[in-house]
Amino acid sequence: MDVSGSPTPISPAPGGDRESARWLEGLTGPRREETVERLREWLLGISRGEVNRRRAQLGFGGPELDDIAEQAASDATVAVLRKLDQFRGESRFTTWAAKFAILEVSNKVGRNLWHKGGVHLDPDAWEQMPDRFGLGVGREVESRELLTALRVAVETQLSARQRRVFEAIVLNEVPLDVLVVELDSNRNAIYKTLFDARRKLRTELVANGYLDS
Repeated sequence: MDVSGSPTPISPAPGGDRESARWLEGLTGPRREETVERLREWLLGISRGEVNRRRAQLGFGGPELDDIAEQAASDATVAVLRKLDQFRGESRFTTWAAKFAILEVSNKVGRNLWHKGGVHLDPDAWEQMPDRFGLGVGREVESRELLTALRVAVETQLSARQRRVFEAIVLNEVPLDVLVVELDSNRNAIYKTLFDARRKLRTELVANGYLDS
């Protein structure tokens, strides 16, 4: 890994822990290359843990998943070094750095799944929704009315982007990481879009008497 250059030493923020201070000293001092390799090995452990956590949700594994962990660790290391001056000591350095590895795993898993199939919306997904309402046996008519009202609300109350996110995640159970790639976005933005969509839908259903306030 290219670790050329001589970055200016960074002083840890007041109150920073000793472990973080040692990482910063190593990454900006004369033993930088050695510390960078140690950082990459540590981030590789984080990446492997993250891909293993997601393994059950994925349709692949083995060397392919190991390769994602390796790539994520390398890219996360580069990202940490590039943004080292942004570390302010508000958390441990390792906690801060781990976020880069987790983000890289998400990005690479999403792109892998995207290349395998992209986002496909099932036109019959709406017909499976009543089972999710949990209204119980004998309330099929109520479920059907609620489904119809929800479908109308999705079509009339949501923006095109909100509708896309809602239909992908709620109706079709598309993995979030795949949708991030599809929409060229990030997890937080998708979560926010889904939250706003659900709030709009609930407001509409309450206003029309389909849900209690």
